[in-house]
Amino acid sequence: MIIYKIFRAAEWHALQAEGETDGAPIDLEDGYIHFSTVQQAQDTADKHFANAKNLFLAAVETDALGSAIKWEVSRGGAEFPHLYDTLKLSDVLWCWPLPLVDGRHKFPEGLT
Repeated sequence: MIIYKIFRAAEWHALQAEGETDGAPIDLEDGYIHFSTVQQAQDTADKHFANAKNLFLAAVETDALGSAIKWEVSRGGAEFPHLYDTLKLSDVLWCWPLPLVDGRHKFPEGLT
């Protein structure tokens, strides 16, 4: 299954430069790296990144994360994927810009 992580530009560039990350400040505070499913990603962007520019959307295959990925109840009672480990650049399948269009982030077509 593919899950998604929204990065601010500085966070994405740091992951590229360092080859791994423990996540954004909220991830460090919570003790895990937040991800979303394709069904959850737009709501995550709307709630946590409203009007933010220069974002990136990274795709990661859950199989690559092994037992470090946990599904836990969060917003609205839905289960969200949380990574209890460092995210390695080599785990990222792709990462594309997530543009802000008319006040809302436009996700790539055909995400699964």
